[in-house]
Amino acid sequence: MTDKEHIVLIEDDRGLRELLQEELEVEGYSVTVCGDAETGLLAIREHLPELVVSDLRLPGADGLSLLPAISQCSPKPSVLIITAFGSVQQAVESLKAGADDFLTKPLEMDHFLLTVSRLLDNRRLRSEVQRYRSILGVEQFHGIIGQSPAMQQLFHQIRQIAGADGPVLIQGESGTGKELVARAVHEQSSRKNRPYLVVNCGGIPGELMESEFFGHAAGAFTGARTQRAGLFQQADGGTLMLDELGEMPPPLQAKLLRALQDGHVRPVGSDHEIQVDVRVIAATNRNLTEAVNEGTFREDLYYRLETFGIQVPPLRSRREDIRPLAEFFLTRFNTRQGRNVRGFSDDTLALMADYGFPGNVRELQNAVERAATFCDTPLIEPRHLPERMLGAASSEPSATEQLPDAKTDPALAESLPDLETVHRNHIHRVLTATQGNKRKAADILGITRRTLYRWLE
Repeated sequence: MTDKEHIVLIEDDRGLRELLQEELEVEGYSVTVCGDAETGLLAIREHLPELVVSDLRLPGADGLSLLPAISQCSPKPSVLIITAFGSVQQAVESLKAGADDFLTKPLEMDHFLLTVSRLLDNRRLRSEVQRYRSILGVEQFHGIIGQSPAMQQLFHQIRQIAGADGPVLIQGESGTGKELVARAVHEQSSRKNRPYLVVNCGGIPGELMESEFFGHAAGAFTGARTQRAGLFQQADGGTLMLDELGEMPPPLQAKLLRALQDGHVRPVGSDHEIQVDVRVIAATNRNLTEAVNEGTFREDLYYRLETFGIQVPPLRSRREDIRPLAEFFLTRFNTRQGRNVRGFSDDTLALMADYGFPGNVRELQNAVERAATFCDTPLIEPRHLPERMLGAASSEPSATEQLPDAKTDPALAESLPDLETVHRNHIHRVLTATQGNKRKAADILGITRRTLYRWLE
């Protein structure tokens, strides 16, 4: 078993094939390479990859001829078509035939890798939504599980905001499900049958961010050999979801505000503006009010977004949702792994109900998966849960227990660690618990691997 996402790469140019394979493997993907359509189709059927990257012109057939067969695969992989013979007509034909995106040679490697990452992110989100629906049936709201009053209020708010057409700001702690909330707003809106694109603002290098959002003209900068449409143009008529908005640098914030105000974008290196019709949904776990006060986030952009603001509640404030969520994750694990863990003991349910879940729903999901993996009894017992949960259960104060007041106890105030120390120690504990696995650590912390590496530096 491997947690690497698998990509089948079909390219007849050996040099380019080896280059793309190397770049993709450096990014952490598992790659199978093929030189023609026939062997490519065999590899797709054998490996059932998450993504197929195929040249349009191949020996014996073309990439378009693969699309009908790929569409029959279950689960269906995403498809990225690349070609040296690019044209608008070919792009339209590829997309109509089932491709998810289209790039022209010579490839700009950073844009290629960002496109691959975005396609896989979107596929992951679609898969999660489908799995939620298949398991929960009608007992869910666009893939979101929640029977607590706080979540019912959230669902009502989503319905109301979806009927408007202004930008949306979704705030909440890491792991609360902001991505699912954004998707629900889109699916409840009149744009539900139009494009829905997701981009992680923290995962795009600063020097590429403007080009990624607004596109660029041919010759706009070194390596920009061809014109390229940005995310706003690609999402025209639909929704663009900006995750980790707080990571966006101030110069780009000004351009985003302009796009929100008048619906015009200017590609890098172009003298002409392009009108677009895009609803922006932004999400962040940062406190933007503090960021505004610190001068790292534009006040006018914050108030433009905050008109339709959604606050996703943390799991500790809706503890009645812990059990249905845990049962959902266990059912999904059993289905994936062919296991038959029947449920949770009463002691386990009580322990989870008392735990604070600083990583929110994502932490609960990881805890259930770990517990089910090591479970050797019909029911998951407390000993199967992560050690941090067992330790917290005996050391954390109860909801009714009064904490000491640092204001009236100077000695206590001096003994409390500063925020930077708490932050550093928590990262160290998570890395220790994951035995140095940075991918798992990033998942638990609710951040991207790029962000984790930046913190470590």
